[in-house]
Amino acid sequence: MADNIKIIELNEDIMRSNDIDSDNLRKKLKDNGTLLINIMSSPGSGKTTLLKALITNLKNDYRIAVIEADIDGQIDASRILDIGVDCVQVHTGGCCHLTADMTEQGLRGLKDLSNYDLIFLENVGNLVCPAEFDTGATLNFMLLSVPEGDDKALKYPVMFKVSTALIITKIDTLPVFNFDLEKLKKDVYSRNKNIDIFPVSAKNNAGIAEISAFIKEKIRLQKEH
Repeated sequence: MADNIKIIELNEDIMRSNDIDSDNLRKKLKDNGTLLINIMSSPGSGKTTLLKALITNLKNDYRIAVIEADIDGQIDASRILDIGVDCVQVHTGGCCHLTADMTEQGLRGLKDLSNYDLIFLENVGNLVCPAEFDTGATLNFMLLSVPEGDDKALKYPVMFKVSTALIITKIDTLPVFNFDLEKLKKDVYSRNKNIDIFPVSAKNNAGIAEISAFIKEKIRLQKEH
């Protein structure tokens, strides 16, 4: 009797469908000349604080918007609106990650992509699930704060493998914590040899200019057809 039971591999089908949606969304963004950056990290790593510093540095040259993803609440969205750029809050209904379809819904909240050169997508705080689901973003930025420790590349390999850039935040706290920056870099490059690494401190603006220059170049490339 058991031989007659139909088995559906949901995980495989869902992932394949999301990959197709992601590729379609990336093409749409490319055709529009809009750069979408997916920002991932654990809670408390400084995503919103970094976003505010980057946006302040870039908003005079580019049309910028932010999609804030949280399980609930709108605290981060309010903080972004305070600095004068468009922001949409999306609630994931309990999901610990975003999919391409969820990202598309957030983009529809901004109405017209042609109004923006750069869109930041602040993913749900989590080092596991967000890395496993392609959002359709052009680039993936991962944040790791110094207080979290220097061993995360060994514990959460997928996150480092899918990231375009690693931003090490709160480097002003290095003297306080037992954090080996060179060891971290070695571990990260063993996971992803092509990743770019930026140590920053939004508190004193260290490293913000370097990330901004990196983003500016990516915007230029995105607008080339």
